[in-house]
Amino acid sequence: MSLDFIGKYNNWDKVDPAELFSTAPTEKKEANPKLNMVKFLQVEARGCDYVVLWLDCDKEGENICFEVLDAIQPVMNRVREQSVYRAKFSSITDTDIWNAMDHLGEPNRNEALSVDARQELDLRIGCAFTRFQTKYFQGKYGNLDSTLISFGPCQTPTLGFCVERHDKIQSFKPETYWVILAKVFKGKDSPLTLDWSRVRVFDREVGQMFVNLAKTSRVAQVESVSKKEKAKQRPQALNTVEMLKVASSSLGMSPQHTMQIAERLYIQGYISYPRTETTHYPEHFDLKGALKQQSSNPYWAEEVKALLSTGLNRPRKGSDVGDHPPITPMRAASEGELGSDGWRLYDYITRHFIATVSEDCKYLQTTIDFSIGSEAFSCSGKTLISAGYTAVMPWQGIPLEEALPACERGDTFTVDDIKLVEKQTSPPDYLTEAELITLMEKHGIGTDASIPVHINNVCQRNYVTVENGRKLKPTNLGIVLVHGYYKTDAELVLPTIRSAVEKQLSLISLGKANHQQVLQHTLDIFKRKFHYFVDSIPSMDELMEVSFSPIAASGKPLSRCGKCHRFMKYIQAKPSRLHCSHCDETYSLPQNGAIKLYKELRCPLDEFELVLWTSGPRGKSYPLCPYCFSNPPFRDMKKGMGCNECTHPSCQHSLNSLGIGQCVECDGGVLVLDPTSGPKWRMACNTCNVVVHFFEHAHRVQVAQESCEACDASLVAVDFNKTRTPLPAGETQHTGCVFCDPVFQDLVELKHATMRYRGGGARRGGRGRGRGRRGNPKKPKDKMAALAAYFV
Repeated sequence: MSLDFIGKYNNWDKVDPAELFSTAPTEKKEANPKLNMVKFLQVEARGCDYVVLWLDCDKEGENICFEVLDAIQPVMNRVREQSVYRAKFSSITDTDIWNAMDHLGEPNRNEALSVDARQELDLRIGCAFTRFQTKYFQGKYGNLDSTLISFGPCQTPTLGFCVERHDKIQSFKPETYWVILAKVFKGKDSPLTLDWSRVRVFDREVGQMFVNLAKTSRVAQVESVSKKEKAKQRPQALNTVEMLKVASSSLGMSPQHTMQIAERLYIQGYISYPRTETTHYPEHFDLKGALKQQSSNPYWAEEVKALLSTGLNRPRKGSDVGDHPPITPMRAASEGELGSDGWRLYDYITRHFIATVSEDCKYLQTTIDFSIGSEAFSCSGKTLISAGYTAVMPWQGIPLEEALPACERGDTFTVDDIKLVEKQTSPPDYLTEAELITLMEKHGIGTDASIPVHINNVCQRNYVTVENGRKLKPTNLGIVLVHGYYKTDAELVLPTIRSAVEKQLSLISLGKANHQQVLQHTLDIFKRKFHYFVDSIPSMDELMEVSFSPIAASGKPLSRCGKCHRFMKYIQAKPSRLHCSHCDETYSLPQNGAIKLYKELRCPLDEFELVLWTSGPRGKSYPLCPYCFSNPPFRDMKKGMGCNECTHPSCQHSLNSLGIGQCVECDGGVLVLDPTSGPKWRMACNTCNVVVHFFEHAHRVQVAQESCEACDASLVAVDFNKTRTPLPAGETQHTGCVFCDPVFQDLVELKHATMRYRGGGARRGGRGRGRGRRGNPKKPKDKMAALAAYFV
């Protein structure tokens, strides 16, 4: 289920955003109504005595338990004893499933309430700020290039971290410093480069003085040689945050994409539950069993067999948060089974698991201290003793270095070169996704499950762009927003207040705080902040007007306004819209497509010039009136409808003039002739992406007044080219039904429009006869019924 406001409160134009903090009622709706999940669960539960809930074992899973119960309890049998049970499991394996079934518990109401509180807070706070600032700024500036100027209690601090790093880079002033570089050699050995013990100085003359002191001696004397055995510790068990950081920094995968792949691997049974904060294996965890499953994989079989024969090393003690065991491979897999990205993530998870039960990497560190004149220098080198866990995680291994020459205290080396080198301090780099995840975890912004969502949101909203190396560079809009929040109310962007809210939510889940009191207290705080933000918006606007162009100065003249008959400007930056600077009015347009003037024709209702929207050469196109698009003229029309859905009884561009018949695929759509599509004529559904191509190379295609006797679809009159007519006996004109006429049957081809930003290309239907070849034909919609809607 998803939480939303009841219908009338979703109208941005009629509801004051301040009302969303208290008076606007919320309701839970099915997140995907087409699945009919509630109805399905009720059918399954009817007549049952007991229910065992097998949901994700985290707070969100606990919340879904109660959503399921709300749906099914009214239809279950009434029994006196306990009828609701909760299964706790962390992976889809026989052992875990049997263990969960043997230790059934009850769903945790407090954890579910803490999720309810978080959802309601995020909805009310996010919507109020988002609606206000979106309407305020998009009404003033034309080149913001963002459909939604959103605010989120977690999303905004996430953006704040990125902008804070950007500000440090911008304010950084490089400083010059000097280091002494010394090279020495002994006999025929390669020269050694020594590190200066003073590291660096910020005064050139002082540096030169030290060089002069060192140059008094032609030899470097060995003062001491120390050898120490050191260990590089094996990693702790893998949790979600560590997995996301490694996937971003090493595999080049975004956190959102990583979680999608991890969830798929979990559902298919390849890994344990991928959302966990724990880095410590439970005492009963079968480490040996999990390791044995990996003994046949050629990539790490050698290391696994060696571990099984010599015995597993005890994993390092991590933190047990009490949610789920760490992320572990649950069964063997190959690259062919998982696909490219799936295999890369599985490969890392498996290697990490093997590393946790391996030995530490051991190496010998040798350090030689020298004196040249009165100055001290040193050099060090590492020699591998035992690879340990780095055999399976080679990227963490000790790099092979040239061995240091054998020497002891009192030995002398010849000085090859000694000089002063000028360098400069360098600014920090932009935050990487991995660094951002670390900051979010440290400050309590989001959960292991929601961190990828917040990072994805700031990218989607055009607040940051992802550069090479998965670095997050704030856009102009992102920078101005954060600076504006700092100027009006810094707590809106600092992580402190959200961190405090998360602590309160944790107290709800532990039963130590009242759900309603925490909710009310937090909303009261943010309501006051909202009113202060609204009053202080001019100071934020001062920053905006420096960076962005006023809406009147943006865009290119396109079509005439129906009120003042002057040209309106087409603003292409998201959200694309038309603006009349004389009337100071802005009109919405369909997004993700191209807009052009439509033959300078006007809407008969309001005199606005029509524009043509198209999704591309292989997509749909339809004319629309800019005024009617935002202000539906008839009761049976909604906002955002074009002429292909308009029920005007006589306009030549309306559904009633160009509608042919009911869509062959969807229930509510009507196939409408695209009058601009000739000579490659087509009709397109005004609801879904079905496109029917017909009558190629015809001179003219018109929708006739008459209807088909068999299916009630409007007849179509076609005038073909003499030289290319497909009609029998060389005829050029014919009127008939697209669906039923035998003359037209082979001239109709069903396709699916290519819709921009939907992913993938067009799905092509085979050559067919529209409705006629479908197994269960739908009766085309009676056009007269659509016409009658205008008069009702």
